Amino acid sequence: MREEEMERLRGVVRDCVSKHLYSSAIFFADKVAAFTSDPADIYMQAQALFLGRHYRRAFHLLNASQIVLRDLRFRYLAAKCLEELKEWDQCLIMLGEAKLDEFGNFTHTNDSNAMYLDKDSQDREINISSAICFLRGKAYEALENRSQARQWYTAAIKADPLCYECTGSSVPHALECLIESHMLTCDEEKSLLSSLQFAQEDGWLSSFYSCLIKKYDKANVVEAKFNELEKEDISTKPSNQSLVCTLKNNTDLLACKAEYYHQCGEYQKCFELTSVLLEKDPFHLKSTRVHIAAAMELGHSNELYLMACNLVKDSPQNKATSLDGTFAPGWIGYGNAYASKEEADQAMSGYRTAARLFPGCHLPTLYIGMEYMRTHSFKLADQAKAICPSDPLVYNELGVVAYHMKEYKKAVLWFEKTLAHIPSPLSEMWESTVVNLAHALRKLKRYNEAVAYYEKALALTRSLSTYAGLAYTYHLQALWINPDDQFCSEMLTLALVDESRQGIESERYI
Repeated sequence: MREEEMERLRGVVRDCVSKHLYSSAIFFADKVAAFTSDPADIYMQAQALFLGRHYRRAFHLLNASQIVLRDLRFRYLAAKCLEELKEWDQCLIMLGEAKLDEFGNFTHTNDSNAMYLDKDSQDREINISSAICFLRGKAYEALENRSQARQWYTAAIKADPLCYECTGSSVPHALECLIESHMLTCDEEKSLLSSLQFAQEDGWLSSFYSCLIKKYDKANVVEAKFNELEKEDISTKPSNQSLVCTLKNNTDLLACKAEYYHQCGEYQKCFELTSVLLEKDPFHLKSTRVHIAAAMELGHSNELYLMACNLVKDSPQNKATSLDGTFAPGWIGYGNAYASKEEADQAMSGYRTAARLFPGCHLPTLYIGMEYMRTHSFKLADQAKAICPSDPLVYNELGVVAYHMKEYKKAVLWFEKTLAHIPSPLSEMWESTVVNLAHALRKLKRYNEAVAYYEKALALTRSLSTYAGLAYTYHLQALWINPDDQFCSEMLTLALVDESRQGIESERYI
Protein backbone atom coordinates (compact mmCIF):
# COMPACT_ATOMS: atom_id res chain seq x y z
CA MET A 1 0.00 0.00 0.00
CA ARG A 2 1.32 3.44 -0.93
CA GLU A 3 2.33 5.97 1.71
CA GLU A 4 -0.40 8.44 0.74
CA GLU A 5 -3.00 5.70 1.22
CA MET A 6 -1.52 4.91 4.64
CA GLU A 7 -1.64 8.57 5.58
CA ARG A 8 -5.30 8.69 4.55
CA LEU A 9 -6.01 5.75 6.89
CA ARG A 10 -4.17 7.51 9.70
CA GLY A 11 -6.37 10.53 9.06
CA VAL A 12 -9.43 8.29 9.38
CA VAL A 13 -8.17 7.08 12.78
CA ARG A 14 -7.62 10.65 13.97
CA ASP A 15 -11.06 11.67 12.74
CA CYS A 16 -12.71 8.72 14.50
CA VAL A 17 -10.99 9.74 17.75
CA SER A 18 -12.13 13.35 17.36
CA LYS A 19 -15.72 12.11 16.88
CA HIS A 20 -15.40 9.68 19.84
CA LEU A 21 -15.90 6.68 17.53
CA TYR A 22 -13.34 4.64 19.43
CA SER A 23 -14.31 1.20 18.13
CA SER A 24 -13.84 2.45 14.58
CA ALA A 25 -10.56 4.10 15.56
CA ILE A 26 -9.33 0.81 17.07
CA PHE A 27 -10.31 -1.12 13.90
CA PHE A 28 -8.49 1.17 11.48
CA ALA A 29 -5.49 1.77 13.77
CA ASP A 30 -5.01 -1.99 14.05
CA LYS A 31 -4.86 -2.28 10.24
CA VAL A 32 -2.42 0.62 9.87
CA ALA A 33 -0.10 -0.92 12.49
CA ALA A 34 -0.33 -4.31 10.74
CA PHE A 35 0.59 -2.76 7.40
CA THR A 36 3.57 -0.72 8.61
CA SER A 37 4.84 -2.10 11.99
CA ASP A 38 5.94 1.48 12.58
CA PRO A 39 6.33 2.34 16.30
CA ALA A 40 4.35 5.56 15.73
CA ASP A 41 1.43 3.54 14.31
CA ILE A 42 1.64 1.01 17.15
CA TYR A 43 1.49 3.92 19.56
CA MET A 44 -1.57 5.33 17.72
CA GLN A 45 -3.24 1.90 18.02
CA ALA A 46 -2.48 1.80 21.76
CA GLN A 47 -3.93 5.30 22.17
CA ALA A 48 -7.14 4.22 20.43
CA LEU A 49 -7.38 1.19 22.74
CA PHE A 50 -6.77 3.40 25.78
CA LEU A 51 -9.47 5.88 24.76
CA GLY A 52 -11.82 2.95 24.15
CA ARG A 53 -11.17 1.79 27.75
CA HIS A 54 -9.40 -1.39 26.66
CA TYR A 55 -6.65 -0.78 29.21
CA ARG A 56 -5.38 -4.32 29.60
CA ARG A 57 -5.14 -4.81 25.83
CA ALA A 58 -3.45 -1.44 25.34
CA PHE A 59 -0.90 -2.27 28.04
CA HIS A 60 -0.16 -5.67 26.49
CA LEU A 61 0.41 -4.03 23.08
CA LEU A 62 2.78 -1.42 24.50
CA ASN A 63 4.61 -3.83 26.79
CA ALA A 64 5.16 -6.28 23.92
CA SER A 65 6.88 -3.61 21.83
CA GLN A 66 10.66 -3.58 21.88
CA ILE A 67 10.95 0.13 22.61
CA VAL A 68 8.57 0.46 25.57
CA LEU A 69 11.44 1.15 27.98
CA ARG A 70 13.31 3.43 25.56
CA ASP A 71 10.52 5.71 24.39
CA LEU A 72 8.89 7.88 27.04
CA ARG A 73 5.64 7.94 25.06
CA PHE A 74 5.29 4.16 25.30
CA ARG A 75 6.37 4.02 28.91
CA TYR A 76 4.05 6.79 30.02
CA LEU A 77 1.00 5.43 28.20
CA ALA A 78 1.68 1.92 29.56
CA ALA A 79 1.84 3.41 33.07
CA LYS A 80 -1.44 5.27 32.43
CA CYS A 81 -3.05 1.93 31.55
CA LEU A 82 -1.84 0.51 34.87
CA GLU A 83 -3.19 3.61 36.61
CA GLU A 84 -6.65 2.93 35.20
CA LEU A 85 -6.34 -0.68 36.33
CA LYS A 86 -5.39 0.56 39.85
CA GLU A 87 -2.18 -1.49 39.73
CA TRP A 88 -0.14 1.18 41.45
CA ASP A 89 3.00 -0.80 42.27
CA GLN A 90 3.28 -1.99 38.67
CA CYS A 91 2.63 1.58 37.51
CA LEU A 92 5.68 2.79 39.46
CA ILE A 93 7.79 -0.06 38.09
CA MET A 94 6.78 0.81 34.52
CA LEU A 95 7.71 4.47 35.07
CA GLY A 96 11.19 3.23 36.00
CA GLU A 97 13.70 4.49 38.49
CA ALA A 98 14.12 8.21 38.94
CA LYS A 99 15.52 10.59 41.49
CA LEU A 100 15.04 14.11 42.72
CA ASP A 101 17.85 16.52 43.42
CA GLU A 102 18.06 18.65 46.55
CA PHE A 103 15.88 21.31 44.93
CA GLY A 104 13.11 18.86 44.03
CA ASN A 105 13.94 18.71 40.32
CA PHE A 106 13.36 15.48 38.38
CA THR A 107 16.28 13.61 36.79
CA HIS A 108 15.79 10.95 34.09
CA THR A 109 17.60 7.63 34.38
CA ASN A 110 19.99 6.67 31.59
CA ASP A 111 17.65 4.13 29.98
CA SER A 112 14.95 6.73 29.32
CA ASN A 113 15.35 8.40 25.96
CA ALA A 114 13.15 11.49 25.55
CA MET A 115 11.74 10.63 22.11
CA TYR A 116 8.39 12.18 22.95
CA LEU A 117 8.64 15.77 21.77
CA ASP A 118 7.29 16.67 18.34
CA LYS A 119 9.83 19.12 16.94
CA ASP A 120 7.46 20.25 14.18
CA SER A 121 4.63 21.12 16.55
CA GLN A 122 3.52 24.75 16.48
CA ASP A 123 1.73 24.54 19.82
CA ARG A 124 3.22 24.81 23.30
CA GLU A 125 3.80 21.23 24.46
CA ILE A 126 3.60 20.01 28.03
CA ASN A 127 6.90 18.60 29.25
CA ILE A 128 6.40 14.84 29.50
CA SER A 129 8.71 14.79 32.53
CA SER A 130 6.07 16.82 34.35
CA ALA A 131 3.34 14.35 33.40
CA ILE A 132 5.49 11.43 34.57
CA CYS A 133 6.23 13.14 37.90
CA PHE A 134 2.53 13.82 38.36
CA LEU A 135 1.64 10.18 37.72
CA ARG A 136 4.32 9.09 40.20
CA GLY A 137 2.81 11.40 42.80
CA LYS A 138 -0.67 10.01 42.16
CA ALA A 139 0.60 6.43 42.48
CA TYR A 140 2.37 7.18 45.76
CA GLU A 141 -0.72 8.96 47.11
CA ALA A 142 -2.88 5.93 46.19
CA LEU A 143 -0.36 3.77 48.08
CA GLU A 144 -0.73 6.17 51.06
CA ASN A 145 2.88 7.29 50.86
CA ARG A 146 2.06 10.99 51.17
CA SER A 147 5.66 12.02 51.75
CA GLN A 148 6.72 10.69 48.34
CA ALA A 149 3.50 11.97 46.74
CA ARG A 150 4.26 15.45 48.01
CA GLN A 151 7.79 15.34 46.54
CA TRP A 152 6.65 14.14 43.11
CA TYR A 153 3.72 16.57 42.86
CA THR A 154 6.19 19.34 43.66
CA ALA A 155 8.58 18.01 40.99
CA ALA A 156 5.70 17.91 38.47
CA ILE A 157 4.78 21.57 38.89
CA LYS A 158 8.45 22.58 38.85
CA ALA A 159 9.10 20.62 35.65
CA ASP A 160 6.32 22.48 33.84
CA PRO A 161 3.94 25.00 35.47
CA LEU A 162 1.55 24.51 32.51
CA CYS A 163 0.95 20.83 33.29
CA TYR A 164 -2.71 21.09 34.24
CA GLU A 165 -3.37 17.37 34.56
CA CYS A 166 -6.42 15.75 36.15
CA THR A 167 -6.21 13.35 39.07
CA GLY A 168 -9.66 11.91 38.51
CA SER A 169 -11.04 13.60 41.63
CA SER A 170 -11.97 17.20 42.32
CA VAL A 171 -8.32 18.28 42.16
CA PRO A 172 -7.24 19.31 38.65
CA HIS A 173 -3.56 20.04 39.03
CA ALA A 174 -0.36 18.98 40.76
CA LEU A 175 -0.33 22.33 42.58
CA GLU A 176 -3.94 21.86 43.66
CA CYS A 177 -3.15 18.32 44.79
CA LEU A 178 -0.65 19.87 47.17
CA ILE A 179 -3.06 22.63 48.20
CA GLU A 180 -6.36 20.74 48.45
CA SER A 181 -4.70 17.88 50.30
CA HIS A 182 -2.94 20.41 52.58
CA MET A 183 0.45 18.77 51.98
CA LEU A 184 2.32 22.08 52.27
CA THR A 185 2.32 24.82 54.87
CA CYS A 186 1.50 28.37 53.83
CA ASP A 187 5.20 29.32 53.66
CA GLU A 188 6.04 26.20 51.64
CA GLU A 189 3.31 27.03 49.13
CA LYS A 190 4.66 30.55 48.69
CA SER A 191 8.21 29.24 48.33
CA LEU A 192 7.13 26.75 45.67
CA LEU A 193 5.21 29.37 43.73
CA SER A 194 8.16 31.76 43.75
CA SER A 195 10.45 29.00 42.40
CA LEU A 196 8.33 28.30 39.30
CA GLN A 197 9.63 29.48 35.94
CA PHE A 198 6.86 31.10 33.85
CA ALA A 199 7.21 32.38 30.30
CA GLN A 200 6.51 36.07 29.87
CA GLU A 201 3.14 35.38 28.23
CA ASP A 202 2.12 33.15 31.16
CA GLY A 203 2.17 35.90 33.76
CA TRP A 204 -1.60 35.57 34.22
CA LEU A 205 -1.09 31.93 35.23
CA SER A 206 1.36 32.94 37.96
CA SER A 207 -1.28 35.36 39.31
CA PHE A 208 -3.95 32.67 39.12
CA TYR A 209 -1.80 30.18 41.05
CA SER A 210 -1.22 32.82 43.73
CA CYS A 211 -5.01 32.86 44.26
CA LEU A 212 -5.08 29.08 44.67
CA ILE A 213 -2.62 28.91 47.57
CA LYS A 214 -3.68 29.38 51.19
CA LYS A 215 -5.28 32.77 51.76
CA TYR A 216 -3.74 33.53 55.16
CA ASP A 217 -2.32 36.92 54.13
CA LYS A 218 -3.87 40.22 55.18
CA ALA A 219 -7.17 41.03 53.47
CA ASN A 220 -5.75 43.80 51.27
CA VAL A 221 -3.01 41.47 49.96
CA VAL A 222 -5.47 38.70 49.06
CA GLU A 223 -7.93 41.12 47.47
CA ALA A 224 -5.13 42.64 45.39
CA LYS A 225 -4.43 39.17 43.93
CA PHE A 226 -8.04 38.82 42.81
CA ASN A 227 -8.14 42.38 41.44
CA GLU A 228 -5.08 41.65 39.32
CA LEU A 229 -6.92 38.90 37.47
CA GLU A 230 -10.30 40.65 37.37
CA LYS A 231 -9.08 43.87 35.77
CA GLU A 232 -9.82 44.31 32.07
CA ASP A 233 -6.79 44.20 29.77
CA ILE A 234 -7.67 45.68 26.38
CA SER A 235 -5.42 44.79 23.46
CA THR A 236 -5.74 44.99 19.69
CA LYS A 237 -6.04 41.95 17.47
CA PRO A 238 -4.38 41.84 14.02
CA SER A 239 -7.76 42.67 12.48
CA ASN A 240 -7.69 45.96 14.45
CA GLN A 241 -10.56 44.76 16.64
CA SER A 242 -10.16 45.30 20.36
CA LEU A 243 -9.92 42.23 22.59
CA VAL A 244 -10.91 42.45 26.26
CA CYS A 245 -9.03 39.94 28.42
CA THR A 246 -10.30 39.38 31.96
CA LEU A 247 -11.07 36.48 34.27
CA LYS A 248 -13.59 38.36 36.43
CA ASN A 249 -16.40 35.97 35.40
CA ASN A 250 -14.28 32.81 35.41
CA THR A 251 -15.83 30.06 37.53
CA ASP A 252 -12.54 28.74 38.91
CA LEU A 253 -11.42 32.20 40.02
CA LEU A 254 -14.78 33.05 41.58
CA ALA A 255 -14.75 29.70 43.42
CA CYS A 256 -11.40 30.73 44.94
CA LYS A 257 -12.94 34.04 45.98
CA ALA A 258 -15.93 32.27 47.55
CA GLU A 259 -13.51 30.06 49.48
CA TYR A 260 -11.77 33.20 50.73
CA TYR A 261 -15.10 34.74 51.85
CA HIS A 262 -15.88 31.56 53.78
CA GLN A 263 -12.48 31.58 55.47
CA CYS A 264 -13.05 35.22 56.50
CA GLY A 265 -16.43 34.40 58.01
CA GLU A 266 -18.36 36.38 55.37
CA TYR A 267 -20.79 33.52 54.90
CA GLN A 268 -23.61 35.50 53.32
CA LYS A 269 -21.32 36.93 50.62
CA CYS A 270 -19.89 33.46 50.10
CA PHE A 271 -23.35 31.89 49.76
CA GLU A 272 -24.54 34.56 47.32
CA LEU A 273 -21.46 34.09 45.13
CA THR A 274 -21.63 30.28 45.10
CA SER A 275 -25.35 30.44 44.33
CA VAL A 276 -24.53 32.42 41.17
CA LEU A 277 -21.68 30.06 40.32
CA LEU A 278 -23.83 26.96 40.63
CA GLU A 279 -26.48 28.53 38.42
CA LYS A 280 -23.75 28.89 35.80
CA ASP A 281 -22.08 25.50 36.39
CA PRO A 282 -24.19 23.20 38.64
CA PHE A 283 -21.50 20.51 38.72
CA HIS A 284 -18.48 22.61 39.69
CA LEU A 285 -17.30 20.57 42.67
CA LYS A 286 -15.22 23.22 44.44
CA SER A 287 -18.13 25.69 44.30
CA THR A 288 -20.45 22.96 45.57
CA ARG A 289 -18.27 22.23 48.61
CA VAL A 290 -17.99 25.90 49.58
CA HIS A 291 -21.71 26.45 48.94
CA ILE A 292 -22.60 23.60 51.31
CA ALA A 293 -20.26 24.94 54.00
CA ALA A 294 -21.75 28.44 53.74
CA ALA A 295 -25.33 27.08 53.75
CA MET A 296 -24.57 25.14 56.92
CA GLU A 297 -23.14 28.20 58.68
CA LEU A 298 -26.22 30.22 57.70
CA GLY A 299 -28.63 27.49 58.76
CA HIS A 300 -30.20 27.02 55.30
CA SER A 301 -31.51 23.52 55.98
CA ASN A 302 -33.73 23.37 52.88
CA GLU A 303 -30.80 24.22 50.63
CA LEU A 304 -28.65 21.56 52.34
CA TYR A 305 -31.37 18.94 51.85
CA LEU A 306 -31.72 19.74 48.14
CA MET A 307 -27.95 19.74 47.65
CA ALA A 308 -27.66 16.38 49.42
CA CYS A 309 -30.31 14.83 47.15
CA ASN A 310 -28.61 16.18 44.03
CA LEU A 311 -25.17 15.00 45.12
CA VAL A 312 -26.39 11.48 45.85
CA LYS A 313 -27.89 11.39 42.36
CA ASP A 314 -25.09 13.10 40.41
CA SER A 315 -21.92 12.30 42.38
CA PRO A 316 -22.38 9.12 44.40
CA GLN A 317 -18.61 8.48 44.33
CA ASN A 318 -17.73 11.81 46.02
CA LYS A 319 -16.81 12.44 48.89
CA ALA A 320 -16.44 10.14 51.87
CA THR A 321 -13.34 9.06 53.76
CA SER A 322 -13.94 5.44 52.75
CA LEU A 323 -13.95 6.47 49.07
CA ASP A 324 -11.38 9.26 49.23
CA GLY A 325 -9.03 9.11 52.19
CA THR A 326 -7.55 12.52 51.28
CA PHE A 327 -10.82 14.46 51.70
CA ALA A 328 -9.97 16.76 54.61
CA PRO A 329 -13.54 18.02 55.36
CA GLY A 330 -14.68 14.41 55.63
CA TRP A 331 -12.17 13.56 58.37
CA ILE A 332 -12.91 16.77 60.28
CA GLY A 333 -16.66 16.21 59.96
CA TYR A 334 -16.13 12.64 61.18
CA GLY A 335 -14.41 13.97 64.30
CA ASN A 336 -17.00 16.66 64.87
CA ALA A 337 -19.86 14.16 64.65
CA TYR A 338 -18.33 12.08 67.45
CA ALA A 339 -17.45 15.21 69.46
CA SER A 340 -21.08 16.34 69.37
CA LYS A 341 -21.98 12.99 70.98
CA GLU A 342 -19.18 13.49 73.55
CA GLU A 343 -17.36 10.39 72.33
CA ALA A 344 -13.89 11.80 72.86
CA ASP A 345 -11.77 8.82 71.76
CA GLN A 346 -13.44 8.49 68.35
CA ALA A 347 -13.43 12.27 67.86
CA MET A 348 -9.71 12.50 68.65
CA SER A 349 -9.03 9.59 66.28
CA GLY A 350 -10.68 11.50 63.42
CA TYR A 351 -8.89 14.75 64.25
CA ARG A 352 -5.48 13.07 64.63
CA THR A 353 -5.90 11.28 61.31
CA ALA A 354 -6.72 14.62 59.71
CA ALA A 355 -3.70 16.28 61.38
CA ARG A 356 -1.42 13.49 60.09
CA LEU A 357 -2.82 13.53 56.56
CA PHE A 358 -3.08 17.30 56.20
CA PRO A 359 -0.07 18.97 57.88
CA GLY A 360 -0.79 22.30 56.18
CA CYS A 361 -4.33 22.59 57.58
CA HIS A 362 -4.88 24.29 60.95
CA LEU A 363 -8.38 22.94 61.59
CA PRO A 364 -7.46 19.43 62.87
CA THR A 365 -5.11 20.97 65.45
CA LEU A 366 -7.77 23.52 66.38
CA TYR A 367 -10.39 20.83 66.95
CA ILE A 368 -7.94 18.69 68.92
CA GLY A 369 -7.43 21.71 71.19
CA MET A 370 -11.19 22.18 71.49
CA GLU A 371 -11.62 18.53 72.42
CA TYR A 372 -8.90 18.84 75.07
CA MET A 373 -10.77 21.85 76.47
CA ARG A 374 -13.99 19.87 76.63
CA THR A 375 -12.19 17.25 78.72
CA HIS A 376 -10.47 19.99 80.79
CA SER A 377 -6.98 19.35 79.39
CA PHE A 378 -6.12 22.84 78.19
CA LYS A 379 -3.55 22.31 75.41
CA LEU A 380 -2.74 22.74 71.73
CA ALA A 381 -5.04 25.59 70.60
CA ASP A 382 -2.04 27.91 70.22
CA GLN A 383 -0.51 25.52 67.67
CA ALA A 384 -3.45 26.13 65.34
CA LYS A 385 -2.81 29.86 65.66
CA ALA A 386 0.73 29.36 64.36
CA ILE A 387 -0.63 27.69 61.20
CA CYS A 388 -3.54 30.05 60.50
CA PRO A 389 -3.30 33.38 62.35
CA SER A 390 -6.27 34.82 60.42
CA ASP A 391 -8.98 32.42 61.60
CA PRO A 392 -11.17 34.17 64.25
CA LEU A 393 -12.30 30.81 65.63
CA VAL A 394 -8.70 30.14 66.74
CA TYR A 395 -8.68 33.33 68.83
CA ASN A 396 -12.06 32.51 70.33
CA GLU A 397 -10.74 29.15 71.49
CA LEU A 398 -7.58 30.75 72.91
CA GLY A 399 -9.87 33.07 74.86
CA VAL A 400 -11.85 30.09 76.15
CA VAL A 401 -8.60 28.43 77.29
CA ALA A 402 -7.51 31.61 79.08
CA TYR A 403 -10.93 31.96 80.73
CA HIS A 404 -10.85 28.43 82.08
CA MET A 405 -7.31 29.04 83.33
CA LYS A 406 -8.73 32.10 85.16
CA GLU A 407 -6.49 34.40 83.10
CA TYR A 408 -9.30 36.86 82.46
CA LYS A 409 -7.18 39.71 81.08
CA LYS A 410 -5.75 37.37 78.46
CA ALA A 411 -9.24 36.08 77.73
CA VAL A 412 -10.48 39.63 77.07
CA LEU A 413 -7.57 40.26 74.69
CA TRP A 414 -8.24 37.04 72.75
CA PHE A 415 -11.99 37.67 72.50
CA GLU A 416 -11.38 41.26 71.36
CA LYS A 417 -8.97 39.93 68.75
CA THR A 418 -11.61 37.46 67.62
CA LEU A 419 -14.11 40.24 67.02
CA ALA A 420 -11.44 42.28 65.23
CA HIS A 421 -11.03 39.44 62.70
CA ILE A 422 -14.76 39.11 62.03
CA PRO A 423 -16.19 41.18 59.18
CA SER A 424 -18.84 43.76 60.08
CA PRO A 425 -21.71 43.61 60.73
CA LEU A 426 -21.60 40.75 63.21
CA SER A 427 -23.83 37.79 62.40
CA GLU A 428 -25.83 35.70 64.86
CA MET A 429 -23.27 32.88 64.75
CA TRP A 430 -20.70 35.06 66.57
CA GLU A 431 -23.06 35.88 69.45
CA SER A 432 -21.28 33.39 71.71
CA THR A 433 -17.96 35.26 71.28
CA VAL A 434 -19.62 38.54 72.31
CA VAL A 435 -21.11 36.80 75.37
CA ASN A 436 -17.71 35.24 76.16
CA LEU A 437 -16.14 38.70 76.15
CA ALA A 438 -18.90 40.00 78.44
CA HIS A 439 -18.28 37.10 80.86
CA ALA A 440 -14.56 37.85 80.98
CA LEU A 441 -15.14 41.59 81.52
CA ARG A 442 -17.55 40.78 84.35
CA LYS A 443 -14.88 38.63 86.01
CA LEU A 444 -12.57 41.66 85.87
CA LYS A 445 -15.33 43.76 87.51
CA ARG A 446 -15.53 45.94 84.40
CA TYR A 447 -19.31 45.88 84.75
CA ASN A 448 -20.28 48.74 82.44
CA GLU A 449 -18.30 47.21 79.56
CA ALA A 450 -19.74 43.77 80.35
CA VAL A 451 -23.29 45.17 80.24
CA ALA A 452 -22.57 46.81 76.87
CA TYR A 453 -21.43 43.51 75.37
CA TYR A 454 -24.33 41.53 76.85
CA GLU A 455 -26.70 44.03 75.24
CA LYS A 456 -24.79 43.76 71.97
CA ALA A 457 -25.23 39.98 72.13
CA LEU A 458 -28.97 40.35 72.75
CA ALA A 459 -29.19 42.51 69.63
CA LEU A 460 -27.86 39.49 67.67
CA THR A 461 -30.11 36.86 69.27
CA ARG A 462 -32.20 36.67 72.43
CA SER A 463 -30.53 33.95 74.49
CA LEU A 464 -31.55 32.92 78.02
CA SER A 465 -27.91 32.58 79.06
CA THR A 466 -27.21 36.14 77.90
CA TYR A 467 -30.15 37.49 79.90
CA ALA A 468 -28.89 35.53 82.93
CA GLY A 469 -25.37 36.96 82.52
CA LEU A 470 -26.74 40.48 82.15
CA ALA A 471 -28.93 40.11 85.26
CA TYR A 472 -26.00 38.69 87.22
CA THR A 473 -23.85 41.65 86.21
CA TYR A 474 -26.54 44.11 87.34
CA HIS A 475 -26.70 42.27 90.70
CA LEU A 476 -22.96 42.63 91.08
CA GLN A 477 -23.13 46.30 90.17
CA ALA A 478 -25.83 46.86 92.77
CA LEU A 479 -23.86 45.10 95.48
CA TRP A 480 -20.78 47.05 94.47
CA ILE A 481 -22.77 50.19 95.33
CA ASN A 482 -24.42 48.76 98.47
CA PRO A 483 -22.90 45.46 99.71
CA ASP A 484 -25.49 45.18 102.56
CA ASP A 485 -28.63 45.20 100.42
CA GLN A 486 -30.57 42.06 101.48
CA PHE A 487 -32.75 41.77 98.37
CA CYS A 488 -29.74 42.00 96.05
CA SER A 489 -27.90 39.42 98.15
CA GLU A 490 -30.79 36.96 97.84
CA MET A 491 -31.14 37.58 94.13
CA LEU A 492 -27.39 37.15 93.74
CA THR A 493 -27.60 33.72 95.37
CA LEU A 494 -30.26 32.67 92.84
CA ALA A 495 -28.22 34.14 90.01
CA LEU A 496 -25.15 32.19 91.13
CA VAL A 497 -27.15 28.96 90.98
CA ASP A 498 -28.25 29.82 87.46
CA GLU A 499 -24.74 30.93 86.50
CA SER A 500 -23.31 27.58 87.59
CA ARG A 501 -25.51 25.92 84.97
CA GLN A 502 -24.15 28.13 82.22
CA GLY A 503 -20.61 27.95 80.92
CA ILE A 504 -18.49 30.00 78.65
CA GLU A 505 -19.20 28.97 75.10
CA SER A 506 -16.83 27.34 72.65
CA GLU A 507 -17.80 27.49 69.00
CA ARG A 508 -17.67 24.26 66.96
CA TYR A 509 -17.86 24.26 63.18
CA ILE A 510 -17.31 21.70 60.41
